[in-house]
Amino acid sequence: MKAIDLKELAGTLSAAWQSTVIGTAGGANIKVLRMDSAPRPNDVHNYAEALVIVEGRLNLELDGMLLAVGPGGIFIVPAGLSHAVAAGCYGTLLIVDAVEVAE
Repeated sequence: MKAIDLKELAGTLSAAWQSTVIGTAGGANIKVLRMDSAPRPNDVHNYAEALVIVEGRLNLELDGMLLAVGPGGIFIVPAGLSHAVAAGCYGTLLIVDAVEVAE
């Protein structure tokens, strides 16, 4: 068993904003990704997701409002809430969300 260095792992990913599942716990995916400054379009899920900023900054757009979350911060996006990523983000993001169930 080995501890995972999230910043190091995120740095090895081929593209920004493409997460990789590093494990599961209690019925949830645990993912890591590398952020860049490009904005991301609106997204909505039928499950809540926790966004944990390992290092850097995440700029979220929620119902027309901008929310900046810094290192060590967490924001839990409620199920059904439309959200987007505004420009200017950077760093490493940890996501905890529902395990996808195949239909």
